[in-house]
Amino acid sequence: MSDIYLGRTLVIANPAAHSGRGETAALFVTRFFSTYHTAADSCEVRHTEAPGDALAMARQTAGYDTVVALGGDGVVHEVASGLMRIPEAFRPRLAIIPMGTGNDFARTLNMKRSDPEKAIAELLRGSERSIDLGKVNDAYFIQTLSFGLDARIALDTSDRRANNARQQGAGLFVTSGIKLLPSGLNGWPYRVSIDGQNMEGLGIVFAIQNGPTYGGGFKVCPSARPDDGMLDLCCSVSKPSLAHSIVLFEKIHGGRHTKSNKLFLSPFKHLEVEFTEEQPPCQIDGERFEADRYVVDVVPNALRVIVPPGCPW
Repeated sequence: MSDIYLGRTLVIANPAAHSGRGETAALFVTRFFSTYHTAADSCEVRHTEAPGDALAMARQTAGYDTVVALGGDGVVHEVASGLMRIPEAFRPRLAIIPMGTGNDFARTLNMKRSDPEKAIAELLRGSERSIDLGKVNDAYFIQTLSFGLDARIALDTSDRRANNARQQGAGLFVTSGIKLLPSGLNGWPYRVSIDGQNMEGLGIVFAIQNGPTYGGGFKVCPSARPDDGMLDLCCSVSKPSLAHSIVLFEKIHGGRHTKSNKLFLSPFKHLEVEFTEEQPPCQIDGERFEADRYVVDVVPNALRVIVPPGCPW
């Protein structure tokens, strides 16, 4: 007997996630729901074939009770974005079966990763919570928005995963970081307004978080949580040396960088930033994003999400 009933359920699955393990996971989920009828009224599984498919599927789910994103952070991002296109009164709740390589939103939930059997068990013993989302211009994000060197590294890891890189998770992020770190230290000058307070700096790192980690576990904003009505910013304010940058890169992995005088960290509700010279690389939940100016807001209590019993917030 489950603690939570999924009702009418749609699983949006990326079969290519985690080097094809997403397809095996989707088959397991199909067999599970065809056998255990007490978990849901019905369960339909749809497979994505290309970027944008998950968003298109999710935005057509009014009338479902639960939409499950099966895959990595990219699929979770698309599903959440699609759900936000549905009026709140008809918006299904979100659940995830994390099968990516980074799985940072799953880390925020403290959920089993790359193990569909355990993930389903956690969902059925879980509870429903409301979470905030971030919004940049007209796009939503569930975990992270970043600019500059960290975005360049994140996009490099995405490209390497697409080319079947052997490394996964934080290891993939580290090797991309080592490769790209020297080329990103000149930075991108910016002007930013944070809840009405203005400042300028050099954006080597400029990350906005709804949860504490990105890059497969790098604790860039250790205090960020998706239910506090705030987003969290971590940005560089001046140019560090290469040696200092290497030390900071290692410290960020464990969340031990928060006292650095080269960085500024703060929660916020509204932020506007423009980069005054060259536009830096930008990523939103691991996907490329481009604009001339960026207006960022928190959207409180945007989605209902099924969280596991071990959720830390």
